[in-house]
Amino acid sequence: MKFYDCSTAPSPRRARIALAEKGLLDDIEVVEVNLREGEQRKPEFAAVNPYLTVPVLELDDGRRIASSTGIFHYLEAAVPEPPLMGRTPAEKGLVGDLEWRIEMDGFMAIGECLRNTARGMAGRALTGRHGYEQIPELGARGRQRIERFFEDFDDLVGDRRFLAGDDYTIADITAMVTVDFAKWIKVSLPEDAANAQRWYAEVSGRPSAGR
Repeated sequence: MKFYDCSTAPSPRRARIALAEKGLLDDIEVVEVNLREGEQRKPEFAAVNPYLTVPVLELDDGRRIASSTGIFHYLEAAVPEPPLMGRTPAEKGLVGDLEWRIEMDGFMAIGECLRNTARGMAGRALTGRHGYEQIPELGARGRQRIERFFEDFDDLVGDRRFLAGDDYTIADITAMVTVDFAKWIKVSLPEDAANAQRWYAEVSGRPSAGR
């Protein structure tokens, strides 16, 4: 397999952590794509992924999976242990529900803020091959959304070790990356959010978190 990555970007980091948790990251070829220099918009990468985004996981037969969610599902089916998406039908549904909520209300909110305010993203307010102009009001809304998400995050964690219970899952991956991504816009978990801070200390201490 071949993994198209950008070591500084949050989206490929989610997939990279999953690859590390499955014990695969050291055994596959990793291709660094320099997003800051616009390498994703060059014809060479467009031939790999017409959507001009990373991550991309290229399988041995040449087929390519071009989203973190798609990569999660592939890895879970190809390497069942350790499970990152639950074991029972109920667990799988609950993990999927958590993952969706965290991505929509947390991860995407930060992207909405950043892409509609950062000078370097002028004309590229959405990812992909088509350009879209920034809307400053969406930047303000995105900041409000992530601040509210973090206000509620302590209750989401509760007294559980991990977000879905006793097992580390993709919900924890996306939530941890969301917390780190929020630092780009100078938003952080509340200091008095004891459950969230305890959870974050544990997940960010896993070896895969630094990959």
